[in-house]
Amino acid sequence: MQRRSFFGAVFSGLAAPRPAKPKAGGIPTRLLGRTGEKLTIIGEGGARFHLVPFEEGKAVVRRAYELGINYFDMARSYSEGNAEDVYGAVIPAFRKEIFLTTKSGQRTRKGAEAELETSLKRMKTDHVDLWQMHGVAKMQDVERIFGPGGAIEAFEGAKKTGKCRYIGYTGCRDPLVHVEMLKHAERFDTALMPLHVADNAFSEGPEMSFEQTALPAAKERGVGIFAIKVFGNAFLLRPFSVGDCLRYTLSLPITAAALGFCTIGQLEDDVRIAQNFKPLAAEEMAKLRARAASGKFDTIRGGALEYWKTR
Repeated sequence: MQRRSFFGAVFSGLAAPRPAKPKAGGIPTRLLGRTGEKLTIIGEGGARFHLVPFEEGKAVVRRAYELGINYFDMARSYSEGNAEDVYGAVIPAFRKEIFLTTKSGQRTRKGAEAELETSLKRMKTDHVDLWQMHGVAKMQDVERIFGPGGAIEAFEGAKKTGKCRYIGYTGCRDPLVHVEMLKHAERFDTALMPLHVADNAFSEGPEMSFEQTALPAAKERGVGIFAIKVFGNAFLLRPFSVGDCLRYTLSLPITAAALGFCTIGQLEDDVRIAQNFKPLAAEEMAKLRARAASGKFDTIRGGALEYWKTR
């Protein structure tokens, strides 16, 4: 789903003029956990390149770099395995200046090793800065990753040989699986999770809130924290503005949010917000959470919005 649609002019007959293009630079940076790396608070998310032609995807990546973004998120599975080609067509020119990530959903050492080799080849680099165990959704995934011949062996081997600098994991299904993964926090550097303004309104209770369960567990263990699904795959842009959503998530104790902009207009809008970002006060955060939990927005609550959450 495209996360923003322009429809106001259909009713008014008038379109407000677009703001001036943002100047390069000026995006705040934050430390990535205990790594010492400083990343821009917003990053290029790699999951949406299937929505635009290849050349348009390349133009967005290039523009993100020009505007000063230094965090570039990717996964082997995005766009049926083809999204890494978009990065590979652009980033070699500035590879040394960015923090590049990718992910593998394989749970065995051999499977993960094979995917990393493919990722490096398609992105035209000899290493990634961060390699992540992707989509850890069930307790059985944790058992397989850390069991004999599990994916952790590939990840730690890649770190030793220089094919990745840091190790992390991702998961959007169950906050309690994050808690289980974080029992092994000494073996990885980052966690990536969905964090958005309506997360606390999930109908199954606080244990299914990433903000209340997984986020504090990750913060306590000192891992770097990335946020995804800031706009709830566009569902949240019905009752909230882009600024509401982005400022809320950036006010949480995270390093950066990976954003799925797939047009230069979306990218530049997000950069403007990031450049002018100031953390929301506690009362402002509470008001936004209350709006999300109110009956007025029942269509965005529970499974209607957070279809990715499962037990």
